[in-house]
Amino acid sequence: MKYIHISAFVLALFAVTAANAQIDTTGIYSDRADSLDATVVVARQPGNTLSKYTPNRVETITAAGLCKMACCNLAESFENSASVTVGYSDAVTGARQIRLLGLSGVYTQMLDENRPVMRGLASPFGLGYVPGQWLESIQIAKGVTSVINGVESLTGQINMEHRKPTDEKPLFLNAAVMSDTKADINIASSLQLNDEWSTVILGHVSGNFLEMDHNHDGFMDDPKTLQFNLANRWLYYAPNGTQLRFGVRALRDTRAGGQVSKMFENPWQSSIINQSVNGYMKLGIPLNEDNSQNIAAVLDYNYYDMNSSFGPTTYHGGQHSAFVNLLYQNEINESHKFTAGAGTTMDFLRENMMRDVPGGMLHRNRFENLLTTEACAGIFGEYTYKYETILSVIAGLRGEWYYGNSFKISPRLTLKYAPIEQVVIRANAGRGLRYSNPLSDNIGVFSSAKAFITPVGSDNGVWKYKHMLEDAWTVGGNISYYFPLGYGQNAWVSFDYFRSQFIDQSIVDYEYNPEKIAFYSLADIGARGKSWSDTYQLDFSCEPIERFTITLTGRYTNARMMTTQGMVERPMTSRYKAVLNLQYATRLSKWIFDFTASLNGSARVYSFMEGLTDDNGKLLYKNGNTPVYPLLYAQVTRRFKGVDIYLGGENLTNFRQKNVILGVKGADGHVDTSLPSFDASCVWGPLMGIKVYAGVRFTLWKTE
Repeated sequence: MKYIHISAFVLALFAVTAANAQIDTTGIYSDRADSLDATVVVARQPGNTLSKYTPNRVETITAAGLCKMACCNLAESFENSASVTVGYSDAVTGARQIRLLGLSGVYTQMLDENRPVMRGLASPFGLGYVPGQWLESIQIAKGVTSVINGVESLTGQINMEHRKPTDEKPLFLNAAVMSDTKADINIASSLQLNDEWSTVILGHVSGNFLEMDHNHDGFMDDPKTLQFNLANRWLYYAPNGTQLRFGVRALRDTRAGGQVSKMFENPWQSSIINQSVNGYMKLGIPLNEDNSQNIAAVLDYNYYDMNSSFGPTTYHGGQHSAFVNLLYQNEINESHKFTAGAGTTMDFLRENMMRDVPGGMLHRNRFENLLTTEACAGIFGEYTYKYETILSVIAGLRGEWYYGNSFKISPRLTLKYAPIEQVVIRANAGRGLRYSNPLSDNIGVFSSAKAFITPVGSDNGVWKYKHMLEDAWTVGGNISYYFPLGYGQNAWVSFDYFRSQFIDQSIVDYEYNPEKIAFYSLADIGARGKSWSDTYQLDFSCEPIERFTITLTGRYTNARMMTTQGMVERPMTSRYKAVLNLQYATRLSKWIFDFTASLNGSARVYSFMEGLTDDNGKLLYKNGNTPVYPLLYAQVTRRFKGVDIYLGGENLTNFRQKNVILGVKGADGHVDTSLPSFDASCVWGPLMGIKVYAGVRFTLWKTE
């Protein structure tokens, strides 16, 4: 009920501001440090860029890049990037997960305008709760980054920049529909109320309404969904330079997946209801006229509730999360700057699970009102030295006390050196720490009938559930070369190498036993330090002729970890990926043509999958590896004054993973979900075939 009240409040707020706002630019932008002139200049923006000036290796997906595909949500916004790989957690829930530097997305710190988000219970479905059309850009930073927002970025950071209250767009509408019946509607309205106050309203509704089973395995290809998402962000900008930003967001998402109901008398189905409420505040106060000294405070609160069932298993979790950061910044001169502060991150979880699996009382996994506190608090400092455009050094140190653990020191260092204008060399290294959440981090384990056990230190096989502190060091670097080629003479090539090595890590072991999933840590099996990932990447971009851009990227990953079976290649992790993106625009960008092709390399499958065959008895995984497969995407956009109409297609090769649902088949020819061999979580490829979509974007620009 509380979510309904909050949603009603935000809707009422939208109506009041829309009714009272005057669409007028007079006086709004005078002496505004964060604004542009009121004149609107239309220019063609590249979709993906690699910054030449940032100390870290930062890839930016621009607003134009977010329009290259359907991009209904954040999970669908990375198809043009080989840095980030996106896949399904399982074949039932529709949860999406990313991989960066060959490791799960839980090791990538997700930021909403530099506020940590998608943590704990929110991580499995969080990518689907950020509508692509709410964003104006996404920044992907590889390796360890600044210590200011914590040290949970073990492999990198992904920061989302939303549409701003000061945008010149009092109304933006987007609607799209896909051939799998998914519909998506977005609305955004930026309103300047006076010289000091402005606000943006963001609304989203999406749904997938029919049970589709194209591969005839008895399970829905995608769950039925219905999502409501509403946000309201405010900006107050005082004449003395003080800025206050705050906002609220409310979310409700329902999902129903599993076996097609009309085919079975007692179908195995999943039901998930996720609800969330978020509020934040950011205050910045200048201490002198040129703002070289300032203080800031960032506060964020989020409540997330997951009420779910997976066949006979029920799981209910609630999480209160708070983030507080207090900062002092002093820019001594153009060469020297430092930031110091204190911060805390707190998560309070309550979990209930009832899971009876075949095998009797020994493998009953149950707990009620399991309370877990994940908290850390400490101080940090970061010093930046810059010598013209040639050299920059960022040295950071964060010391924190972790609840249930000891005091931890996390150093980080970033170097950028440009010996000549055409060459940029970067390197960084540092420590990352995060609390693991074994169930939400691995939501796919619920889509199976396997028992959860702990093989080390267990009592008669009873599963011991724990949230542990994961510890890793990441080192790496990048060299970029910019050279005159083609139209605009602005081509570039870039090479990266990064290594992430865990001191201790939470392991979810599918290979411990074909009918069991084991949860343990490296320390539990005496293997501290024996898990790592090496990633190499090569990028190239040029504009050979006017308005025609080519981007080519290749990535190779070697990921290993120690398990109870010994040192193994990390399963279900693609060894390589190559992406080619082509875009051509006619004059004034009236027509825009986008084409993306990706080649996805093989991955080692779980040992119990090695002997699997298709319906014709042919071995599915030769040498225990998945096949190499291509994916093709295409989109055509026609732009009119204030209106864009687009038509596109995804997975045009129609490639799909075969035999996604594993297990022994019953008399009806479908997998028997009551047996421990049932598993719908072993996903490595696309679940859906060709999808066609169409959409329209409408933008109302401000006028004098």
